[in-house]
Amino acid sequence: QVQLVETGGGLVQAGGSLRLSCAASGRTFSNYAMAWFRQAPGKEREFVATISRSGTITYYADSVKGRFTISRDNTKNTVYLQMSSLSPEDAAVYYCAATTALNSRLVGQYAYWGQGTQVTVSS
Repeated sequence: QVQLVETGGGLVQAGGSLRLSCAASGRTFSNYAMAWFRQAPGKEREFVATISRSGTITYYADSVKGRFTISRDNTKNTVYLQMSSLSPEDAAVYYCAATTALNSRLVGQYAYWGQGTQVTVSS
């Protein structure tokens, strides 16, 4: 198994930027496709972005395309989410997830989850 810990959340002004990090335990990080999901109060958890094991293939939700960038550094066992042009619609708890299967946009494909980090966007 793998343990995931998200950091980097916080309060940011609308239009601002924030970088989230997800640190993974173990020596097999490169065996996992990784993803970011988010969940706002009263809403279901939704897909944000995913990245393949090698980092060569990425997919994004339409709502974040052009604004968010997912990346990974397998030498540091870390996946990142760089967020820019943030709006109140982006406010949510952001979760890091891992799967031994191919990267996916579906919550059910991910067996391992971090504890989440809160992102708050204000005007």
